[in-house]
Amino acid sequence: MNPGDLRALEPDFWRAPSAHNTQPWTLRYRDGSAEIGWDPAYALPVADPTGRDLRLGLGAFTETCLIVCADAGLAVGFRPDYDQARRRIGHLVAADEPYRTPFTVGDVRARRSGRVPYRPGRLDDAVFRTVAELAEAAGARTLRLPCRRLAGLLYDADRHMFGDPAVTRELRAWLRLSPRDPRYDRDGLTDRALRLGRAEALGLRAVLSPRAYPLLRRVGLPRLLAASSRGLLDYDGDVLVLVGPAGCPPEGQVAMGRVLMRQWLALSRLGHTTHPLSQIIDAPATRAALARLLDVDDPARLLSVVRVGRPAEPPPRSARRVR
Repeated sequence: MNPGDLRALEPDFWRAPSAHNTQPWTLRYRDGSAEIGWDPAYALPVADPTGRDLRLGLGAFTETCLIVCADAGLAVGFRPDYDQARRRIGHLVAADEPYRTPFTVGDVRARRSGRVPYRPGRLDDAVFRTVAELAEAAGARTLRLPCRRLAGLLYDADRHMFGDPAVTRELRAWLRLSPRDPRYDRDGLTDRALRLGRAEALGLRAVLSPRAYPLLRRVGLPRLLAASSRGLLDYDGDVLVLVGPAGCPPEGQVAMGRVLMRQWLALSRLGHTTHPLSQIIDAPATRAALARLLDVDDPARLLSVVRVGRPAEPPPRSARRVR
């Protein structure tokens, strides 16, 4: 396996999704392989203390690498080798044949996640079966709920998020609310990705500033910000929940990230967009409530919550550090 061949493909590898668009993955080329790991500077230790979203993102990155290599005709496989202390999940290695996948680099480039409005309408049963079967093949389940059933939980989760000073401080570090921000075209959550107008972006930056937030938090800012998201689920649509196998270990969550990537690419091919709502399973109370609603025995098995539908407007392309 020629490292130069893989380096040339890195701009497409980096199109994988990650929480807050932090792009935490690393590639270290050595001894004829490429070690996939992560940089703790791009993790979310406060909002994602268990590392669930980190490992899902690393799995999505792994799947993306394999798809892009296969499209380029490179015989590359993945050898799992999870090591928390070394911040490593495994290696891209030479294989006998290219990775077998129905997806292409064009699918990787076309996929979008977006906070944009979606057209009303429930997910077609055949489309749902497609994504459900991808999960079942890996020992997981995908469940769906009408959007409005989760509107209250989303409000509670957002209120919890904006009410926690540490979580809000971490979120603020990844917001890119002005094109003048030097990091705007690199990573993070831009005003475009959040679908904020200029005035809204300036307002959010002001109320979350280190000077204003402590005071405003005491007089109801978390409730006000949470209320602004109510409309996201106030329509006839679907939310999909990925439920992992019982006792899923860290390396199993990496594998579930690969499943998620396959699901999102399949949905994208069919004209659908995804919008992660992971705050619902980040807050302990709303995670437990969702587990009860779905009759899932262990809330820790809830790995991903996403709004899915046909976008009413094109989602913006998110920034990447490697282009």
